[in-house]
Order: sequence, then C-alpha cells, then structure tokens
Amino acid sequence: MTDFPDTAPDRIVDTIGRPEDNADSGIRPVSLDDFTGQKDVRENLSIFIQAARKRGDAMDHTLFYGPPGLGKTTLAQIVARELGVSFRATSGPVIAKAGDLAALLTNLQPRDVLFIDEIHRLNPAVEEILYPAMEDFQLDLIIGEGPAARSVRIDLPPFTLVGATTRAGLITTPLRERFGIPLHMNFYTEDELTFIVSRGAGILGLEMSEDGAREVARRSRGTPRVANRLLRRVRDFAIVGDAEMVDAKLADAALLRLDVDARGLDKMDRKYLNCMAEHYGGGPVGVETLAAALANERDVLEEVVEPFLIQQGMVHRTPRGRMLTPQGWNYIGLQPPAEIAAQMDLLSKAEKLDD
Repeated sequence: MTDFPDTAPDRIVDTIGRPEDNADSGIRPVSLDDFTGQKDVRENLSIFIQAARKRGDAMDHTLFYGPPGLGKTTLAQIVARELGVSFRATSGPVIAKAGDLAALLTNLQPRDVLFIDEIHRLNPAVEEILYPAMEDFQLDLIIGEGPAARSVRIDLPPFTLVGATTRAGLITTPLRERFGIPLHMNFYTEDELTFIVSRGAGILGLEMSEDGAREVARRSRGTPRVANRLLRRVRDFAIVGDAEMVDAKLADAALLRLDVDARGLDKMDRKYLNCMAEHYGGGPVGVETLAAALANERDVLEEVVEPFLIQQGMVHRTPRGRMLTPQGWNYIGLQPPAEIAAQMDLLSKAEKLDD
C-alpha cells in the first residue's frame, strides 16, 4: 500500500460519538413524538412510560442495544423527561469502584432515571453490587478491611436503570436478565434520515430542499449521528458559498469534498476494499493480515470499518477470513476473478442450507 488510512477518530462518517456532536444539541428530539424512526421501540416505550406514570412507580429497568449513533442516549433522556423525573448519566468505564456506584445510587430520588452508557464495560466487582440494587433496591457495601470489615446495607429509592450498549454479546447473563425491558435499535431508512436532516436544517436555520436533504441522508450510513454531522459540514459550505438554498447539487459537491461518496463510503473504506482486491486477490484474508497491511488496529477494522461494508454486501466474513463479494468488486470498478465468484456461490448456497 502506498498510503495508510486515516485513523478512526478523523472520519466524518465514524458512528462513534465526538464532543462536537453536542455542538448543536437543539437538533436532538426532546419527546417521543419528535423522535423519528425506531417505530416499534417508540410504541413500546410509550406504553411502558404511561403504565409507570399511572402506577406512580418507577419504570422497569431498560436496556437499549444496537450499533452506535442510533439514538440510545437521546431515548434515555426522553424516558426521564416523559416520566417527569431527574436524569443522571454516566458510563461503564467511569465507574471504577464500588464507592463510585454507591455515590450515584444514594443521590437518586424516587423514580429517577440512571443512565449507564457502554454498560458492558462495567467492572465485574461493581456489577456484582449492582445486582441487589436493581432487584431489591438495596446496596450492600463492605466497610473497612480485614477483621474489622463489616457489611452495611443501604436502602435505595425505587429507580429506573437505563443501560445502553453497542456490544450486547459482552453483557453478562446475570446483568442482562435483570433488565425487564430489552429494546433493540435498528439502522434507519433513507426516508427516516431525510426527515431527520430536513428537521435539523430547519432548527439550524438552513434552507434545504427535499432532494438536498435526501442527498445527505443516503450517505449517512443509516445513522442519525452521521446525518447530523454531515448536515453541519454541508451548512459550512453553504454559508461560505453564500448559497440561499442547499439542493442536491450543492450537498453532493460538499460531501465529495469531504471524501464521502454516493454510497456513504469514505477514503478508509475504499482503501480497505482496494487492499483486499490488489494485494490479496479479494481474499480470503485474515483480519490480522489486513490490519498490518493497512497500519491499523484489528479492533478499528472490526468495529469501525467492516460493519458498514458487510451491511452493504461488499465484504463477507468466512471461517477462512474476509472476502470481497461481487458487489465489492463492482464498487471498485473491477471484475471478480472466476474462482472468487465460484467461492461466493458456494458460500451463498451453504448459508441457504443453514437457514
């Protein structure tokens, strides 16, 4: 390879949150009625919230799981707002010891919402203390050390724990089973993202045509966080260019300047595909080999680059390694070798038999 890919934090289409994503916090919806997409999740949450309010009790503990950038934190804030209670937020890695968790829990008021982002990264020792807090609203702590140590039990007010994770498979079974309401977040459709972009443009005071909003939406990788980030960058181009209206042509030109093509792929995605095609004949090739060739970490490839390429049907994970699909070959403008096409046909037939 002649050039190495940009690191993940530099990618405008990266779905991982950044501080600048909160720059225009007014874009975020503040109620379930304002929230676009996730129809099943919204409808079920509405029922659970209304039931909790009528009972005058805390809502059951809720777990949002799915890819990053789909609105898990926003929905957690909406839950607290709809319940009319306070919202406390933290993240799994921040709660390093039992005292940190105790400080959070003992400061909650009845029915408050405690939000823990990336809950799968909780310290196992902290997680053990969380179990009785979730089930019995009691906190068991050990005070002191050695022979002088003693157990203290603290009663907690009924509260709602809302957890969010991008790696549901890493949550331990005991913790997962204590969430009464597990809700899966899916990628958004182009129509839903078009509405989100149009709404965001209105809040930002940006004149945008429907085709301009759709141009941003279809490059947003099914993720509202990416859509809002691209919208802000398109706004910058429109302001500097004194554009009265952002149409599809202006949006396309701005996004191409940002290396985001019509399929939502960026420079890092294209280097990944080209590396597989030019150096490894389209695969199969191991992820460690690809990481070394691209001068990147394995985790970056698995968690940042590959999910969208797999979702788009351009890359296939096999027991022998990664392979470019015919769609991946076509995207980079090359014809797949005959043996690759034959292997993909065999894989497709095998998957159908498994189904």
